[in-house]
Amino acid sequence: MEVLDIKKGNFEQVEGDRLFELMTEIFGDCEKDGDWCVSEYGAMKPIRVKVLSRSEMAIEINTVQIPPEQVLDTMKKRNLFLETATGFTSKQRLKRLKNKAKKGDL
Repeated sequence: MEVLDIKKGNFEQVEGDRLFELMTEIFGDCEKDGDWCVSEYGAMKPIRVKVLSRSEMAIEINTVQIPPEQVLDTMKKRNLFLETATGFTSKQRLKRLKNKAKKGDL
């Protein structure tokens, strides 16, 4: 499980049922499993996401082998979802994770 920061002011993107709606919009089908929203797309089987607080969300992704031509599409969808949900680009998320690792917060 990975815990990602939610950008200040971006919580309304995932508040309440909006996380479920966002996953349905980006990945297609989505189901509720308690607090978790669960979906599948490409190599991500399943992708499970839940909001922990106004500033954090948890994500679990299990991957499977897929043909090489589907990998890029899967990565694009994953990054689109994470950028919309957290408000941070992939570069910003990586930088924040590196800073947390340096501080020993991981």
